[in-house]
Amino acid sequence: MTLQRLRPADFRARLPELVELYLAAMRYPDGIQSARVALWDEHSRRDGFASVVAVDAAGAAHAVGYGYTGRPGQWWYTEVGRGLGEQGRGWLADFFELTELHVRPDSQGAGLGQAVLTALLSDRSEAAVLLSTPEGTNRAWRLYRRMGFGDLLRDYRFTGDPRPFGVLGRTLPLDAAGTQH
Repeated sequence: MTLQRLRPADFRARLPELVELYLAAMRYPDGIQSARVALWDEHSRRDGFASVVAVDAAGAAHAVGYGYTGRPGQWWYTEVGRGLGEQGRGWLADFFELTELHVRPDSQGAGLGQAVLTALLSDRSEAAVLLSTPEGTNRAWRLYRRMGFGDLLRDYRFTGDPRPFGVLGRTLPLDAAGTQH
């Protein structure tokens, strides 16, 4: 596997493939593909957008990660700010929102998620990185713990989604091992 940084235009050109990877990794139905393509397209136009993919020799994506600089007025920023309240607002002052990180089911367990995450965060100028992930013990949670992410919110409910989420964060930069300084 080779890691590639995708410029926003290259990311948009690969959206159908990348969203299919996401649907497979999350076990979501195909019916949401067009809405996700539109959302990811919009995300790719935000300040600080960055994306990394892991591709095989034929160029097929096996893992994808992306995010952008979190800003007031963005839906996720507003939702997390509601949950954190005043005591947690410092996390929102200067952060990279890790929006998506997914590995194809047939490629999981080989370290691709950690490699993509490390590459994605390796040169960020923000003070912290934040993410949300559905609650439950799984590979994603183990990866985030291994990478030094701590709990900001647990069993959090985003507007319009009944599932419980964990909101995790960690300071940047990463050291050589991918953990906190």
